[in-house]
Amino acid sequence: MDLMGMMGKLKETQQKIEDTKKRLDTVLIDEQSADGLLKVTLTANRKIKSISIDDSLLEDKEQLEDYLIVTLNKAIEKATSVNERELDAVAKMDMPMIPGMDNLFK
Repeated sequence: MDLMGMMGKLKETQQKIEDTKKRLDTVLIDEQSADGLLKVTLTANRKIKSISIDDSLLEDKEQLEDYLIVTLNKAIEKATSVNERELDAVAKMDMPMIPGMDNLFK
């Protein structure tokens, strides 16, 4: 492939990546605590959309903090997995493999 062709392909791939990122803003990841008292929703781009806290958790600040940490971390892990899988698929589908550039779009 010539240099101009590669540049065109790169620009096209960058646009597909931007489109994928926009779409990932609409993909929702739901997670809840083991007992269901805390629920969170994030986008696949790791933006918090909602947090629902059962009233019983409001009585114990430390317990609530623990619930938030565990539940948000689980949701972030899921969102990150979806995000990376989708962006990697776009990059791998459209880009020729150039040694050392496999992490360019992360």
